[in-house]
Amino acid sequence: MVQSPSNHRKTNSVLFNSLQFLFFFPAVTALYFLLPQRLRWQLLLLASCVFYMTFIPAYIAILGVTILIDYVAGRLIETPGISASRKRALLVVSICSTCLVLFVFKYFDFFATNLDAMAHFFGWNCPISTLRIILPIGLSFHTFQSLSYVVEVYRGRQKAERHLGIYALYVMFYPQLVAGPIERPQNLLHQFYDEHPFDYQRVADGLKLMLWGMFKKVVIADRLAVLVGVVYGHPRDYAGWPLIVATVFFAFQIYCDFSGYSDIAIGSAQVMGFRLMDNFNRPYFSKSIAQFWSRWHISLSTWFRDYVYIPLGGNRARTWRWQCNLFMTFLISGLWHGANWTYVVWGGINGFYLISSLWTQGLRRSIGSAIGLHRFPGLHKCLRIGWTFSLICVAWIFFRASSISDAWYILTHLFRGLHDGIKPIGLGRILHLGLTRSGLAVAILSIGFMELIHFIQRHRSIRHMLMEQPAWLRWSVYYALGFGILLFGVFQKRQFIYFQF
Repeated sequence: MVQSPSNHRKTNSVLFNSLQFLFFFPAVTALYFLLPQRLRWQLLLLASCVFYMTFIPAYIAILGVTILIDYVAGRLIETPGISASRKRALLVVSICSTCLVLFVFKYFDFFATNLDAMAHFFGWNCPISTLRIILPIGLSFHTFQSLSYVVEVYRGRQKAERHLGIYALYVMFYPQLVAGPIERPQNLLHQFYDEHPFDYQRVADGLKLMLWGMFKKVVIADRLAVLVGVVYGHPRDYAGWPLIVATVFFAFQIYCDFSGYSDIAIGSAQVMGFRLMDNFNRPYFSKSIAQFWSRWHISLSTWFRDYVYIPLGGNRARTWRWQCNLFMTFLISGLWHGANWTYVVWGGINGFYLISSLWTQGLRRSIGSAIGLHRFPGLHKCLRIGWTFSLICVAWIFFRASSISDAWYILTHLFRGLHDGIKPIGLGRILHLGLTRSGLAVAILSIGFMELIHFIQRHRSIRHMLMEQPAWLRWSVYYALGFGILLFGVFQKRQFIYFQF
């Protein structure tokens, strides 16, 4: 389901890992620095329109409607002398109008199908038919970015943008248009007015981050996708090690795919002088589920915290209400990811993880103290990281599986026949899941290399560390990474996973 969603079609889109982008990005960037400041926003807006229209040109109208609704709402909310009730009404109209677009394209068929199934169960007649329309790429991302603007204007934390073109660029800025990071207006809007002169060091740093993101995407994510697609495409043909390997590989696939996109987006914006927020912070080194969600898809996690969890009452309510707020936020987050019950269950599992960690906090401390884990802090840390990663992998099963029944099958057959895992028949099955022996070795070594880099830069960016090294060493690393991408990359123009959201 993740690799080939039914409501998408193959296109000639300007994907970050496409040949088109190899020409698009340098051309736009060169023109950006050649043009005077007053014309730069127009270039970026035009480039963003072209970037988005390579998917389905007509869908630019959807973005246009969303932009116009929220731009007008922001201006009206800030009208001098407007009453609080009218401001609230404008906020509600804006949110409902914007979310209606999201509902029609992303959720209508989901609800229509489920209503039809329920009606069939009770013997009723359900006249609602599905629309079967193609979902615009990144719809949830730019919808949430628009919503954050209106809410921030309503709360008085952001001045309403007077320039329609600049506001449109805030929503459509091409590096983060289709898969984030989801930016707040306070961080991004003012940057379109700032002049960004060419700065060699800043440009070089941005290009290095883009190179690292490309490595994660084409060398790791797209290679792992081959094995994951084979197993999760027909999960009932497998049991034991193939399911375990595919599940662990998917954990790294989705991380490298999405964080790779974020790195390329942040890096390409940095080249032109724009600062986008960090979206990942070594999430698989987390020692708890709570810490994982403070490091994974940070722009979305903070969005749900500020605009869903806290308005529901956050942790200011009674304990049971607080935990309900937490669980409800994760259910909504799951539904945000896709119109499928697998995503809702995935969100519910993560919500349950957090709530159960609160319930068992005292018990876990008692057990740790009883067995003396505090005397071995390094071992204790490794155990916590390993346990957290295992829980996250279990949740990823529901995220990746095509249906609840497939996910349940995988979950209940993960440990079937493991006694054969060290025998040739067990290894043979893994080596015949789409990857050759050398391909499997490249995948494992690449993951190890990436995690080693993450470990090294736990306190400081490796880009800054490299700047302190001799030039021959720095450029050797850059060339090695570039040649590694060319030699070991999987260039099949695979769409980024989060484009479907």
